[in-house]
Amino acid sequence: MPAATARAERSRLSAADWEQAALDVIAEQGVAAVAVESLARRLGVTKGSFYWHFGTRDELLDATLRRWEQAEAEALIAQVDRIADPRERLLELFRRTSREMRSHVIYSGLLKALDHPAVRPVMQRVSQRRIQYLALAYRALGLSRRDATHRARLAYAAYVGFLQLMLLLKLERMTPEDFDAYVEHVIATLIPWSGACRGAD
Repeated sequence: MPAATARAERSRLSAADWEQAALDVIAEQGVAAVAVESLARRLGVTKGSFYWHFGTRDELLDATLRRWEQAEAEALIAQVDRIADPRERLLELFRRTSREMRSHVIYSGLLKALDHPAVRPVMQRVSQRRIQYLALAYRALGLSRRDATHRARLAYAAYVGFLQLMLLLKLERMTPEDFDAYVEHVIATLIPWSGACRGAD
């Protein structure tokens, strides 16, 4: 490749561009489909552009997972954490989570790759972080520490289980009306009124 072309590719694409492309592939085809050559074709560049930023495919995957964990996985928590009222905070968390389809697809793709040594620890950290956040939110509603932890695990299990049913097992898709009704049912089931759940630690 001419030196000028190589320099142009390097300046046009950043490491973040490659990481974003890898996330797109995970959402569409899963972790196993992340490959340097196919990503280069997708981005319209040569593999030389990749090696300007990463040494190996595993380095790219590690960076992509860090990006997802630090930016995308934490973004929703950071947004809803600004809401002062604890019940409104949980309501917004549940409703936003139900709407962000791309996030679900990426999460589902990572669930299918839990046997990958780079994926499992990231998923464990993200899941633990989300369960802890939910437990704190339920504590703010007045649940005891034990009940808040149980409710947090139940809420997170409902989220993961629904993704597996719809995205991994590919059960029949719900109509938008049925899905909205399902979300409201989950909210009514899992988010108590704060005045009704005061309990001892």
